[in-house]
Amino acid sequence: MKVRILVSFKDSVLDPQGQTVKNALLTLGYGFVRDVRQGKVFELDLEGVSEDEARRLVPEIASKVLANPIIETFVWDILA
Repeated sequence: MKVRILVSFKDSVLDPQGQTVKNALLTLGYGFVRDVRQGKVFELDLEGVSEDEARRLVPEIASKVLANPIIETFVWDILA
């Protein structure tokens, strides 16, 4: 089973890389872009894990290893 985890800064945390990309897009004429937030993507290939186990284990993995819960948040999906 494959899962994808998206980690990004919480809305209350300044995202300087996102701001840099936003400014570049505005300079290039993409004035309709209101905000850019950068993040990280992790894809895990889980072997021998049921969907119920994945639903329990993936948030644990993400909060303990992949994301800093003080400044980051995460969402995840089962891919296959």
